[in-house]
Amino acid sequence: MGDVNGIGPEIILKALEDNRILKLFTPVIYGNHKILNRYRKLVQVEEFQLQPCKQASQAMPRKINMVNCWDQDYEIKPGESDPEAGKLALEALKRGAQDLKSGEIQALVTCPINKSNMPKDEFPFAGHTEFFAKEAGVKDGLMLMVCETLKIALATAHVPVEKISQSLTRNLIFNKLTQLEKSLSTDFSIRFPKIAVLGLNPHAGESGKLGQEEESIIGPVIRDWREKGKHVFGPFPADGFFASGQFQKYDAVLAMYHDQGLIAFKVLAGYGGVNFTAGLPIIRVSPDHGTAYDIVGKGVADPASLRNSIYTALELIQNRLESAQEKQTKPQPSMKVAPSQVDEV
Repeated sequence: MGDVNGIGPEIILKALEDNRILKLFTPVIYGNHKILNRYRKLVQVEEFQLQPCKQASQAMPRKINMVNCWDQDYEIKPGESDPEAGKLALEALKRGAQDLKSGEIQALVTCPINKSNMPKDEFPFAGHTEFFAKEAGVKDGLMLMVCETLKIALATAHVPVEKISQSLTRNLIFNKLTQLEKSLSTDFSIRFPKIAVLGLNPHAGESGKLGQEEESIIGPVIRDWREKGKHVFGPFPADGFFASGQFQKYDAVLAMYHDQGLIAFKVLAGYGGVNFTAGLPIIRVSPDHGTAYDIVGKGVADPASLRNSIYTALELIQNRLESAQEKQTKPQPSMKVAPSQVDEV
């Protein structure tokens, strides 16, 4: 449910209001039914029936199931940042993550949190991406933004601008490309993905005149990948790459830092973008926006990004199942054992 004073509850109500969506999957909401019912009245969603269940394994098909993650009553404060709301958001997040890891659910869609009011001792993370990487036992996840016209991953995600350059290494770029290629193949069924890599500096460094990262770090990794027969190209100057529409020629793009990728992505995706944490054995996606405190409770929040997140999660589940089945049915190479000298004698 995310921050209960943000737009999470409202977009959940709107995304699931049309019960035809229940034919596609069985939703399980982690949060509290009292909170959702208060927002239902506030934003005037008339028909919305919740099915309470103590745990996800009890969820009923064709119903909107609700796992109550806390018992205490909480008076909502629409549009306000409240440390207590941060605690409640963490309770729902931990419960959902636990069920995701144990296989009770197949995917988790997280609504926006306010990182500034989350309990710092229990949530010392820059964001959801880092939280789920730790939950999955992976050193580092990959932030991959997805919309109909673009998939863009980030080499560095929640890193201050002054630390971006020192964070970029050949190993980092190599690992992010590895995660991206694998995700495109397994999660999106793109067998031989074509990936573009952006430069860090203006004009992609202009042959070292405006920065050395392209020459010493990014370029060498791209050349190594191309020598292995991979379809990886760049580094491209980010401004011209997007302005010319060049991004449309590639299955995905690797940006060097947060705003380099997300400004272009949000301009193209509008309110329909999806944030996917790739590189993990679990599936976690989220809407591509924040808590939007300024419009909470006004009934104007757009559920498109959450709805697209749900559809993306369903696609990822199906593609991973098909990928696993392909590996199981793929014929194994026969073992040819050379005869020993004794056999020859």
